[in-house]
Amino acid sequence: MNVIEQILTLYREKGQRLYFGEAVTESEHALQCAHLAMQSGASSELVAAALLHDVGHLLHGLPEDIAEHGLDGRHEEQGAAWLARYFGQPVVAPVRLHVNAKRFLCATEPEYLAGLSEASLRSLHLQGGPMSREEARCFEEEPWFREAIAVRRWDDAAKATGLIVPGLDHYRPCLEEALNSSNVA
Repeated sequence: MNVIEQILTLYREKGQRLYFGEAVTESEHALQCAHLAMQSGASSELVAAALLHDVGHLLHGLPEDIAEHGLDGRHEEQGAAWLARYFGQPVVAPVRLHVNAKRFLCATEPEYLAGLSEASLRSLHLQGGPMSREEARCFEEEPWFREAIAVRRWDDAAKATGLIVPGLDHYRPCLEEALNSSNVA
């Protein structure tokens, strides 16, 4: 099975669980995030990153209430490591950095922090809390800073119950283009 089929199967088989304290499933969240990226005119690679930003949750298989037990599954690292076997940095880097993007926005935009859901606030604490001034300065220098911030904003907006968006197969061409444009062997 090729990687795109693996991804689609992973979301179909494991994506029906609730998305870590939110009122949508993991697949609904991923599809909404990708839809927002596509509506924004993002590249195929960035749409793929938006779709796959939380793939680490599906890979680690930890329970939906992990944060309530004081655990951070480091899903961004696990997801990025798995994706790096197939995709290039335009997909992998925003996935790896989307948690740090939340920490950055919490440190630099008071209204962003005030707008986080209860579940996102709980996970923020486990992920290190808002960045320090020095951490934020360093994060702004990341080569994929802008893309990570974009994925983070779509991530936060992708929690609407009952929103009708295109299904997984709609994103197959984006995944194929992102896969074909990567330099990964």
